Amino acid sequence: MITELDKKHLARCVELAKQALQAGDEPFGSVLVSPEGVVLFEDHNHVSSGDRTRHPEFEIARWAANNVPPAQRAACTVYTSGEHCSMCASAHGWVGLGRIVYASSSAQYRQWLQEWGVAPTSKVRPLAIAEVVDGVPVDGPVPEFAEQVRQLHQERLRRRT
Repeated sequence: MITELDKKHLARCVELAKQALQAGDEPFGSVLVSPEGVVLFEDHNHVSSGDRTRHPEFEIARWAANNVPPAQRAACTVYTSGEHCSMCASAHGWVGLGRIVYASSSAQYRQWLQEWGVAPTSKVRPLAIAEVVDGVPVDGPVPEFAEQVRQLHQERLRRRT
């Protein structure tokens, strides 16, 4: 169930995705939140640097591994504009983070690209989080935010052409 607090953090993820787009990157943004509701870390995509692993969800996992005690990680929530890719879901699972809430799904993203006649940019299979990591509560997509994310990706394509 998506709460008002979840929506607040998803809105921040969309803002971070906009920042990524404004910086010339793919529009993805993510936030790590403590069980008390405190934002611990946030980031957006940095793949335009040439390092295709610079996803915000991966950066969150790396940061949490170095800054959040293992016993507390499972109680944290990761909010993100787009469902974790298999690399990020794996990092999430290895580090032992808790719940994931995403605005738009990998399936939606693939469908949008098909509608726009754009080939996927990666050879990595777009698996759902539950296909990659077991036992992590997952909520999403959230329609009101998914539409905003779709618009950001569409704007990115317009800027590339």
